[in-house]
Amino acid sequence: MKDKLKMVPEHIAIIMDGNGRWAKRKGLPRIAGHREGLKAVRAVVKAARKYGVKYLTLYSFSTENWKRPEDEVRFLFHLMEERLRKEGQQLHKNNVKVSFIGKKDGLPAKLVKTMGCVERHTFKNTGLTLIFAINYGSRQEITDAVKRIISSGEKDITEDLIEKNLYTVGIPAPDLIIRTSGEKRLSNFLLWQAAYAELYFTHTLWPDFKEDEFLKALFDYQRRKRRFGGLSG
Repeated sequence: MKDKLKMVPEHIAIIMDGNGRWAKRKGLPRIAGHREGLKAVRAVVKAARKYGVKYLTLYSFSTENWKRPEDEVRFLFHLMEERLRKEGQQLHKNNVKVSFIGKKDGLPAKLVKTMGCVERHTFKNTGLTLIFAINYGSRQEITDAVKRIISSGEKDITEDLIEKNLYTVGIPAPDLIIRTSGEKRLSNFLLWQAAYAELYFTHTLWPDFKEDEFLKALFDYQRRKRRFGGLSG
């Protein structure tokens, strides 16, 4: 199957949506959907490595997700910390470099500590770069970038300067953004970086998004003509 893929995105970003709806359809509590969603994370990370994707960004917790019930937010952070701690070593063995974007302010200290440990432990790895967007919001990211530029005293504001002050500095812009569950919006995710990204929307709920669904997105990407504002050849 891999040899049939003629054009693999260097960077894929995913809005993992539908855990709650998946649980509701099965008469289960929302936290069951979040646990099941972890299986999809593992499957997609494995598929990304298998098909040669170099960067994979997962929208794990947005700045807007604080509006959810306190118990659910607390559970999500506990689940993130637990899985990062338990699976960080396996990611390291698989040569995966793990990094995080977003604001650490307000996150549980235990989670922040684990994030730092995994990031440091995998820093020199040369395989897939796996980026978790936690407490991330694109408007906040752009605002923070502007504040840093103002603080530096720089007067000549350029696109390049703004990009160098984003959370994603050093990471190429996403070639493909995938959103599951049927919603068709970016929800404050990588707004600056998504300027020329290809968008792929699927009705599949995130817990059901495994390798076969990932491949559907890759094959759809093969059919796109990326002009970046120019004319096709």
